[in-house]
Amino acid sequence: MRRSLGRSESRSGGVATRGASLRAAVLGANDGLVSNFSLVMGVAGGTGNPDFVLLAGAAGLLAGAFSMAAGEYISVRSQRDLYENELRKEEVELSEWPEEEQAELERIYRAKGLSEEESRRVASRLMADPEVALDTLAREELGLDPSQLGAPVAAASSSFVAFVVGAAIPLLPYALGAADLAFWLSGSFSGLALLLAGGILARLTGVNAAWGAGRMLLAGGVAAAVTYGIGRLIGVSVGSLG
Repeated sequence: MRRSLGRSESRSGGVATRGASLRAAVLGANDGLVSNFSLVMGVAGGTGNPDFVLLAGAAGLLAGAFSMAAGEYISVRSQRDLYENELRKEEVELSEWPEEEQAELERIYRAKGLSEEESRRVASRLMADPEVALDTLAREELGLDPSQLGAPVAAASSSFVAFVVGAAIPLLPYALGAADLAFWLSGSFSGLALLLAGGILARLTGVNAAWGAGRMLLAGGVAAAVTYGIGRLIGVSVGSLG
């Protein structure tokens, strides 16, 4: 029964991890989509030259992707450094003050409902193996899972790829040379992608898919419309000065 429960917990943990990874990927792609969609619409509002739009969109894609990757790397690396430092301090305490750490384990298990004798027996057995004791103290006292401290390079890489995927969508018609249709195709592709991203996120968070899709489309559409209007005003102003 215990082994079956362990397999069940492992499966549920794996599902949770995959769900979190998918949610992060969709959010990263949505960031790229909304930011570059707004940028493309803003530049398109200010100029009728598709080459300018393509150049600005490509620059926005690269700048945003590298910025996201760098930010994610620093965030995860800093968090990992903090956790590793906490584990080092716990390891020193375990080596220099084993009695106090065993007493801490006993208090933890008494708080979980074990009797004083049971708590003492469990803590004593755990303390017999320093690695097991450190792992247990990290989980029970610090709330850390030593096997899940985060991978900075993997996090940065996934953020980079997700952002590029999203940011490429509004740029695709301009890259393919759709000429006069590029503006409308860019808006259509981006709108469909916003609906899809919103629907997926809604399903992952237990919200109605249609509501989530519509909400995402509205938010992205308003952002793009505002930047288009600003670009249009700037373009007209610059044109009148010329």
